[in-house]
Amino acid sequence: MKTSPWLALLVPLVLVAPGCGALSDESGSDGDRVQVAAGFYPLAWVAEQVAGDRADVVNLTKPGQEAHEAGLSIEKTADLASADLALTHQALQPEVFDAAETNTQGKVLDVEDVVDLAPAGTGHDHDEHDDHGDEGHEDDGHDHGDEDPHFWLDPLLMADLGDAVAEELSEIDPEGAEQYADSAEALRGRLEELDQEYTAGLAGCERDVVVVSHDAFGYLGRYGLEFEPIAGLSPDAEPTAADLQHLQELIRDEGLTTVFSETLGSSAPARSLAKDTGLRTDTLDPIEGLSGSGSQADYLSLMRDNLDALRKADGC
Repeated sequence: MKTSPWLALLVPLVLVAPGCGALSDESGSDGDRVQVAAGFYPLAWVAEQVAGDRADVVNLTKPGQEAHEAGLSIEKTADLASADLALTHQALQPEVFDAAETNTQGKVLDVEDVVDLAPAGTGHDHDEHDDHGDEGHEDDGHDHGDEDPHFWLDPLLMADLGDAVAEELSEIDPEGAEQYADSAEALRGRLEELDQEYTAGLAGCERDVVVVSHDAFGYLGRYGLEFEPIAGLSPDAEPTAADLQHLQELIRDEGLTTVFSETLGSSAPARSLAKDTGLRTDTLDPIEGLSGSGSQADYLSLMRDNLDALRKADGC
C-alpha cells in the first residue's frame, strides 16, 4: 500500500499546531483526555475498555471497511499524528504502522511487540500461547510475512493486549494508572470467561473441520477445530482449481454441513462452493471491523455469535 501523497504536506502543519502532542505531566489533573488512535476495530475496542472515560479513542478504519485495505485519509492522518498513543498492527496495516512511526508525537504501541503471533497456516492448535509451531504459509494477497495477524480471535491474546495498553496509558497519564490497571484486570476477566465459553461450547462436537472463506480463524484452532480456507490470509486471494477440488473432497469425507462466508468480504466463493456441494451457508465474522456505523454489536457479542454458528455447523 502507498502512503497518502497528502502526508508530507499535512505533517508539518500538524507538528506546529498548538495543543497537539503528548499530554503534559499535569494532564491527568487538568481534565484533558488522552487521545488514542487505533488502526482498526479490535485495537480500538481494547483501548476503549481499558481507558474508559479518561480517553478519546479514534478508530482509523471506517465501519464497513476491510482492515486489510484501509488507507489513511487526511483527517485520520491528523488524528494519528496528534495522538498521545497510537495502536498499530504492522503485519495487517503496514501503512498505518509506517505513518505512526514517522509522525505520531506521542507513544506508538505495535501489537507485535506485546502479543505472541502464531505462524501462518498452522491452525494454531496449541495449549500454550508461546507454543505455536514453526510452519509458514504463502499468501498471494497481502504480504503478512510468516505470521498470522488475526490474533484478536484468541480472547486471551486480547487480554494480553489490554494489559499492555494499560501500561502505556499509565505512563502517559499517571493519575489514571489505578483506573487503567483495574479496567485491564476486569477486561481480562471478561475475556477469560469468553475463553471458557468457547472451550466448553466446542467440546464433544460431531465434526471438527470448518470451511471458511479466508484464512482468518486459525487462532480458534486452540479449541480443537481445524479451519480450511477457500482463500488465503487475505480476503482477495483467489483459490486454485486444486484448492476447490480438495475442499469438495474434504466436505464429502468429513460430512460437513456448512460453508462459512464473512460480513465484510465477498460471499461469492463460499456461496459457489456451497451450491456445488449441496451445503448451506452461514456467516463467521473475522471481527476486523463492525459492519456499519449503526451496529449495536461489539467484540464480545460477535465472538459469541461466532460460537453459536460453529456449534450449529459442527453438531456440538
